[in-house]
Amino acid sequence: MANDKTNSYEEVRRQRVLDNKKRFEDLGILNISKNLSDITKSEKKSDYKTELRRVRQKANDVYMSEPRRSARARNPVPTYRDEIDLELPSLRKRSKFNSSWASYLARPLEEVKVASYEEKVQALKCAEKLQSNLQSDNPFFIKTMVRSHVYSCFWLGLPTRFCQDHLPKSTVDVLLVDEEGLEYEALFIGKRTGLSGGWRAFALDHKLDDGDALVFELVEPTKFKVYIVRASQCSSEVDKSSAEKGESEAEETPKSERKKRKNKSEVPTIAKEEVSVVVASATRRSSRRK
Repeated sequence: MANDKTNSYEEVRRQRVLDNKKRFEDLGILNISKNLSDITKSEKKSDYKTELRRVRQKANDVYMSEPRRSARARNPVPTYRDEIDLELPSLRKRSKFNSSWASYLARPLEEVKVASYEEKVQALKCAEKLQSNLQSDNPFFIKTMVRSHVYSCFWLGLPTRFCQDHLPKSTVDVLLVDEEGLEYEALFIGKRTGLSGGWRAFALDHKLDDGDALVFELVEPTKFKVYIVRASQCSSEVDKSSAEKGESEAEETPKSERKKRKNKSEVPTIAKEEVSVVVASATRRSSRRK
């Protein structure tokens, strides 16, 4: 019974599908749907091709601007390549000073000097000679300037032994008096045994350079008389003295050579005279014997 019912139902359903299909054919609906499906498929294919081309072109553009390992297309990334200034400035000559140190200079870079070891030694000798010529009983010390004393930082460390013996251990104001009598106030820090505030003005006003030697004479408990010995002047004086010595030696050597020549010329003449005397005496003796 159950099988008969299912079979009858399937037959009715199939007959209904055939009837509906026939009606669609009569109305032309099947052709219309088929045409629409073909049109949509062709549009999808064209859209897919154009989209694929567009993506590939974008990927190529991105690859040309920014190299990537992956060939996979990605979202466009903003680039700043066009904003880069390709006109680079001309290369600056490499300075012999460190750029970070040069940025802290208080004087133009053209005025900065680097003294050699020989110039520093010569300036120190000149300062010692100057101090001996002062003939003073006041305590003193000699300080050779370096770059941190006169060009940047402007911290002048004083000899520890001198500070312990003659200067207070607290922070006090001291006076620096140059050779012309001009006074400069400076701050002496006893714990660090050095001059800080005020030393900068003294160094810049007197245009102290690397290698200069300064004689500090303590004329009062907190007052220094400062004598400046320039390294450049000492080296020039040494060059002049050496040149003068060379000229004097050059003048003395011809005189000595002349004396030697005269002595050499005198010796043969004396010998000739002696020979002539001997020959004359010999001839006399031979004549007497005859």
